[in-house]
Amino acid sequence: MPRIPAMQAVVDVLVSEGVDTAFGCPGAAILPLYHAMQGSGIEHLIVRHEEGATHMADGWARTTGNVGVAIGTSGPAGTNMITGLYTAQADSIPILCITGQADSRKLHTEAFQAVDIVEIAKPVTKWAVQVKEAAQLPWVFREAFRIARSGRPGPVLIDLPIDVQRQEIEWDSSIDSPLPVIKATPSPARVERALDLMLAAERPLILAGGGVVLGDASDRLRTAAELLGVPVGVTLMGKGSFPEDHELFAGMAGIQTSQRWANAAFLEADLVLALGARFGDRHTGDLDVYRGSRKFIHVDIEPTQLGKVFGPDLGIVSDTGTFLDALIEAASRRSPARDRAWPRRIGELKDGLPRREDFEDTPIKAPRVFKEINEFYGEDAYFVTAIGLYQIWSGQFQRAHKPRHYQVCGQAGPLGWEIPAAIGVKKAKPEAEVVGVVGDYSFQFLVEELAVAAQYDVGFVLIMLNNEYLGLIRQAETGYEMNFEVDIHYDKNGTDNVKVMEAYGCSGTRVTEPGEIRTSLEWARKEAERTSRPVLVEIMIEREGNAAMGKALDSVVEFEPIAG
Repeated sequence: MPRIPAMQAVVDVLVSEGVDTAFGCPGAAILPLYHAMQGSGIEHLIVRHEEGATHMADGWARTTGNVGVAIGTSGPAGTNMITGLYTAQADSIPILCITGQADSRKLHTEAFQAVDIVEIAKPVTKWAVQVKEAAQLPWVFREAFRIARSGRPGPVLIDLPIDVQRQEIEWDSSIDSPLPVIKATPSPARVERALDLMLAAERPLILAGGGVVLGDASDRLRTAAELLGVPVGVTLMGKGSFPEDHELFAGMAGIQTSQRWANAAFLEADLVLALGARFGDRHTGDLDVYRGSRKFIHVDIEPTQLGKVFGPDLGIVSDTGTFLDALIEAASRRSPARDRAWPRRIGELKDGLPRREDFEDTPIKAPRVFKEINEFYGEDAYFVTAIGLYQIWSGQFQRAHKPRHYQVCGQAGPLGWEIPAAIGVKKAKPEAEVVGVVGDYSFQFLVEELAVAAQYDVGFVLIMLNNEYLGLIRQAETGYEMNFEVDIHYDKNGTDNVKVMEAYGCSGTRVTEPGEIRTSLEWARKEAERTSRPVLVEIMIEREGNAAMGKALDSVVEFEPIAG
């Protein structure tokens, strides 16, 4: 075996695992890795904050389906990554965070920037490990990729003491390859039982969760739905897994990101086949209403997800794509007759229970913004959005037709996610049109990452819904009969976000009239293409507009006039 620098072996592993882009911030305790990365073919973007690196790796991973990589040095670099690790864990996104560490012989002496990042990261990772022997390095990295991809995907962290990084090891990359990832396959008997239940139901519904997207199972979902004639609803994380213009699309049920007609359809269903969905509380709301008398089949790749929120009538451990393959094969053998009454009923609900979006009001109402987005952007555009009223409005009004094209930080909901995530998406798909939908408050959490996009010519459009409020919290405070410390307006015009963009070498425009939205989006598209930098369309919306929401699927409160 040849003897090479240990970090060269690590870089060889990264390359062979399909990593062509990494996001990070160099520091003294991680420089041997950076030295080995020179000339490796891995493009590196230097971030302005390590949390930004994790969200960039997250956006890259959601888009490619591969493991995103974020790099930082010792001490606060690792602790700054915790929010990104938590976000990736919550949404089952495979990322690898690599941290430098103080000399292993000095860790007990409270050396400079020595912190036990492994113990800190364990609750928000699938695996967190410090490498103490240099000869372990390539094997630990191979295992990290295997773990990140296996079962329910998720984040891992590898901590590298500086003295371990500096060593040489015996390693021959030419005879090495990634470790195999075994997909869980369903029990044939349980697949048959699931089909029995579906065929016996009068109003069955398939619920597509994020596991359908992560399992690259969207095409098979459509095949199964069409074969069985069963409508398909989506969760927020499953948005884009089934085309929204399909006659079998049953919308998104929930107590926040939902449609009126989708909630009605769900409540009329007598059986739900949930694929890769975790029954999050903002999807289910009150469980007694959500469960009702309907039966549930729960398919998930992670065994401990079954029964976590409530016990299903039938639980199946399986990769979503593998399960759908088996379901399609079983259904094809039985040649089930398709009753069109239930899909027609879904269509009636969709036509009869819409929400209005054609407002001409000034200040602009948020639904109008999403009407313009839907009409302007094609199905190939990639969207990212984070947390707040704008996310809820997006879930209610924005349409998505392809998997991995609508990306949202669902369970963790960290403010500031959009800008770095959009950078990750654009680096994964350089030719694609990438759009971030952002709130004025979230925009400023990681606004410094605009400098990364400007430095590396990463062009995308940011559409800001600006109400100069912590809008979601202001709405939540109404239940406490207060409006306290949520108003972020000051001076005459508040923060000049266009000037903020310009300070980073980017551009933007402010919109105050609904008729200006379309022309501003047209300008932003051309400007992003011309400059290869982020472009902001800041839309001033009504300051105290509320999004429809409630405590249960049957009691969502509407705050706007109902369409028709």
